Amino acid sequence: MGILNVTPDSFADGGLYLDPARAVDHGLELAFEGADILDVGGESTRPGSRPVPEAEELGRVLPVIRALRKKTGAFISVDTTKAAVARAALDAGADLVNDTSAFRADPDMAGVVARAGAAAVLMHMQGTPLTMQEAPRYDDLVGEVRGFLAERLRAAEAAGIPPERLIVDPGIGFGKTVEHNLELLRRQDEFLALGRPLLLGFSRKAFLGVILDRPPAGRLEGTIAAAVLSVERGAHILRVHDVGAVARAVRSAEAILGLDDAGGGGPERPAVQAAEAGHVR
Repeated sequence: MGILNVTPDSFADGGLYLDPARAVDHGLELAFEGADILDVGGESTRPGSRPVPEAEELGRVLPVIRALRKKTGAFISVDTTKAAVARAALDAGADLVNDTSAFRADPDMAGVVARAGAAAVLMHMQGTPLTMQEAPRYDDLVGEVRGFLAERLRAAEAAGIPPERLIVDPGIGFGKTVEHNLELLRRQDEFLALGRPLLLGFSRKAFLGVILDRPPAGRLEGTIAAAVLSVERGAHILRVHDVGAVARAVRSAEAILGLDDAGGGGPERPAVQAAEAGHVR
């Protein structure tokens, strides 16, 4: 999953792709480099960020989604917590909704996804982007995150979304300390037990900056290390900025591990299957 932020304030690439034409070009580049899914977001969820008005978010994402839909066969995701934005994005050609609130921020979101026959990512977050990194704490980190995701899966299915259209994300960096993030990555097999494709979003994040003592642009090596280890442990979707470099590293790792016996195409991709199950094209 290639990250396409059309925002002025995202932590790693804010402002780089705010212009729709430049965003579309970058999205096409990500698809060419190997992204199966392009995740278009018009509202930053970096620590300390505040929500943007619905109209502003729509103005950022819709021109990009419409243009990408005409120019690429890659699946398109809209990264939003607002049901109205999701509805408009799906109408414009998006295939899935990546909701960092797991349908909690807007009570209409689950119904929008269900009626559109779309796929969705349900993510764990402690607090909100504004408050999540103030003092994150857990009594049982993995148990609490896993329990939350299991409950959100049940809620989504109760709203009419078939389980094969749902993807789970433990929310690396969303209300977690450095040690929390590392523990989630070490124990990701416990999220695979939920029976749904697992998405991990660690690209260029602050915990890698602490480990490497590098700014966001200097965290590629850490991102690649996390990607290779995550794939070896069973992750299905990696949400990353540096698609080409990560895809090459993962392809090499898959070959070494014997996961790509055919010499191209890789192992089964349940994440892409989930997108296919929910595509609206």
